[in-house]
Amino acid sequence: MTERALDAERDAVLAALRPVVDGIAATFGPVCEAVLHDYRHPEHSVVAVAGSVTGRTVGGAMSEIGMRVMARGDEARDELNYVTRTAEGTLLKSSTMVLRDSTGAVFGALCVNLDVTAVDRAHALLGALAGTARTPAAVPATTFGDDIDAVVDAIVDDHPLRRDTSWAALDRDRRLELFRDLDGRGVFAVRRSVEHVATRLGISRASAYHYLSQARAAHGPAADTP
Repeated sequence: MTERALDAERDAVLAALRPVVDGIAATFGPVCEAVLHDYRHPEHSVVAVAGSVTGRTVGGAMSEIGMRVMARGDEARDELNYVTRTAEGTLLKSSTMVLRDSTGAVFGALCVNLDVTAVDRAHALLGALAGTARTPAAVPATTFGDDIDAVVDAIVDDHPLRRDTSWAALDRDRRLELFRDLDGRGVFAVRRSVEHVATRLGISRASAYHYLSQARAAHGPAADTP
């Protein structure tokens, strides 16, 4: 099948899922958001959205979750019922279901986000009243937004290797680890992201490409990251 025919097939799948997006959000009400992504255009991957839990809009960029799926390529699998939170503290139960064409290639995703903040608070209150309350486990934050650069910035700035130190304070091994991890999370699958990361780290574009090349040479393709 030609690439043009495959693109037509992918477009048809996305068109068929647009009413599904509306139906999911209508079924679960105001605590639900459904988002349809076309990964052929990472910077503007959102092609349909219903509900407003993360503030996504049509034409917006993918989140770091989408980047991670892209990094895994055709080895990507559905991620169901995972818990995350927004930068504002909204607790989400989410599912990301990958979309494949007839060749098995991943080209998009259907994502569902449920705001379970109120449910979590009620659970904590009932546990306290019953004397069975437990210390809640830390929930990782996910950056959602329509600007892909803001998503990349958040991933770089919040990385454990960068959060409490500067680029200059990292030795070579940790610098390679940083680039390897960013690569494994799909950051460098986005156009112009190497240059953007270089600016964020305060290094030259040549240095960024050098460290990315060295990280890949030392550890293999990012898609092998589990």
